[in-house]
Amino acid sequence: MKKILVAEDNDSNFILMTYILKKYYAFDRAKNGKEAVDMVDSGIYDMVLMDIKMPIMDGLEATKAIKEKLPDLPIVALTANAFDSDRQLAIEAGCSDFLSKPVSSDLCIRTIRKYIGE
Repeated sequence: MKKILVAEDNDSNFILMTYILKKYYAFDRAKNGKEAVDMVDSGIYDMVLMDIKMPIMDGLEATKAIKEKLPDLPIVALTANAFDSDRQLAIEAGCSDFLSKPVSSDLCIRTIRKYIGE
């Protein structure tokens, strides 16, 4: 089973992601960007779903740090900030794609499959 790291500091948003992912993928949670970087360093993940606004280290900084070591790891920004400028910043940081919260389960699964398959 493919494994995803969900970097999400908000409990209710993580519960929603649990509901979306549990049938198809194994996953772990990081509660901030630094934790996400550390977990990617010590674990094997097929993809990261990265919240952008998080404490300690935001998702853009975390994405840059992860991409320095693992440039081919797909990272999808998952954020409530849905402006074109936010999308551009995420892509510039190294994100492969961008999803706005609240994300539909169908769109989320389709986006994940685009990068890592079933």
